[in-house]
Amino acid sequence: MSHFSDRVEAISISGIREVFEAASDDAINLGLGQPDFPTPAHARRGAIEAIEAGHVDAYTSNKGTIGLREAIAEKHARDNDLDVDPNDIIATAGGSEALHLAMEAHVNEGEEVIFPDPGFVAYDALTKLAGGTQKPVALRDDLTLDPAAVEEAITDDTAVFVVNSPANPTGTVQSPEDMREFARIADEHDVLCLSDEVYEQIVFEGEHRSPMEFGENVAVVNACSKTYSMTGWRLGWVTSTTDRIERMLRVHQYVQACASAPAQYAAEAALSGPQDVVTEMRDSFNERRDVLLDGLADMGLETPTPQGAFYAMPRVPEGWVDAVIDEGVVVVPGEAFGEHGAGHARISYAVDVETLKEALDAMRAATERVS
Repeated sequence: MSHFSDRVEAISISGIREVFEAASDDAINLGLGQPDFPTPAHARRGAIEAIEAGHVDAYTSNKGTIGLREAIAEKHARDNDLDVDPNDIIATAGGSEALHLAMEAHVNEGEEVIFPDPGFVAYDALTKLAGGTQKPVALRDDLTLDPAAVEEAITDDTAVFVVNSPANPTGTVQSPEDMREFARIADEHDVLCLSDEVYEQIVFEGEHRSPMEFGENVAVVNACSKTYSMTGWRLGWVTSTTDRIERMLRVHQYVQACASAPAQYAAEAALSGPQDVVTEMRDSFNERRDVLLDGLADMGLETPTPQGAFYAMPRVPEGWVDAVIDEGVVVVPGEAFGEHGAGHARISYAVDVETLKEALDAMRAATERVS
């Protein structure tokens, strides 16, 4: 008799998807974590030229092309002041695969994975798929992750704790002092700090710092998806110490073999080409953030100011999310991101300002209905 694995039975389709299915076809979608900009032209050209030259017809190295890994290493030197060996990088099918590799390589059956609550939905699911025990940690009032709370949650059974800054779903940015503490905690307790940095270039206030600057027990996950509006290209990477990369490569070579070759050439071009498109996108997101925050404040909704990414997470009254969806705008209930997300909603402002203003009018009507 056929049956399904307990690991798969323990997870379900994302709650975000349920919201999309409940909305009408012509609804304004503020639930999608995807930039609304085109992929930069020079990144597209990188893929096209590689295809026409016949460079993408075969497997690349399991870790990815040397040109891409060198571009990633140069990016870390330029942006993070990190000396990363290209041999200590694995190109992956998006940041999601990179997270999966790290979990599978470091988590034994029953071992604990600590992650923020509310936090990105994949952390909980990937922990279960790895056979681990999820251990969510509530955020501070400002929706940042407290290093002291992480350290308090660590036990002899802890394998990994996850840091995400700038964060999905909150848009918060951890301070440099927090990042230094996370690195110390990982080193002193001999656990892995898994740092999800896919939104690192979208920072409006404060600064992005990686815990890898401050300690050894760190694996950094990043991707081209958000920085270069390349979600569909599915190109990310993970970097860490040589021994950790070697273990993650064992997983990667069997589940993926290598990242898509055309996407690797596009990513190399994006990383090594002109970066003004990144600044333009960040400035646009900053403008949209301010429009959204002003609109939410006018409705009387308390919203911790997002310092990065393109999400806001206001505190909302009961029934607000359903009322907003009824008004034709998709937002995501906070509980989709964890127990402590209840009483919040996640709003993505990856839409143009005019669309955002239209959505705010609908939110205002919904707020009046449930207040």
